[in-house]
Amino acid sequence: MSKIGKKPIQVPQGVSIEIVDAIVKIKGPKGEQSIPLHRHVQVAVEDGAAMVTVKNPDDRRQRALWGTFRALIENAAQGSASGWKKQLEIQGVGYKAASAGQKLTLNLGFSHPIEFVVPAGLAVRVEKNIITIEGHDRQAVGQFAARVRSLRKPEPYKGKGIRYVGEVVRRKAGKVVKAVGAG
Repeated sequence: MSKIGKKPIQVPQGVSIEIVDAIVKIKGPKGEQSIPLHRHVQVAVEDGAAMVTVKNPDDRRQRALWGTFRALIENAAQGSASGWKKQLEIQGVGYKAASAGQKLTLNLGFSHPIEFVVPAGLAVRVEKNIITIEGHDRQAVGQFAARVRSLRKPEPYKGKGIRYVGEVVRRKAGKVVKAVGAG
């Protein structure tokens, strides 16, 4: 049995889960998502909880699907209720960000500013050197944060770049210059 798959999914207050033709539809105050189910995975909703099962729990591949789909449905339910958030921190002299509507503009030391169109369903705020990305889809929030971070990853010598808030960057010692002495 899958350790994660056998746990019931507690449906948050204000969120509804509906199964229509092998598609799980999750609606909540922050948004709605649809998750197509694999042919071996089944979902049952009763008494404010959802249970995910597979046809043959002894098959390794089906056990892997079991835990994966349970996690996808739980993340969608939690995102529809309270949303997901990632924060990025910009460090470096002259590095800055600005957001206007559905556009994020980054100045990261290149010869030109980099402009991103924010995907639908996500909201981006910039306060000083912190970029906050919010949305109801965990995968979309994480993917957009990773794309922004990949533009200028933190470098190990001075620590300049874009990092997640709370991320620890291992620093390296710089080049050591030996003094030239007589003799």
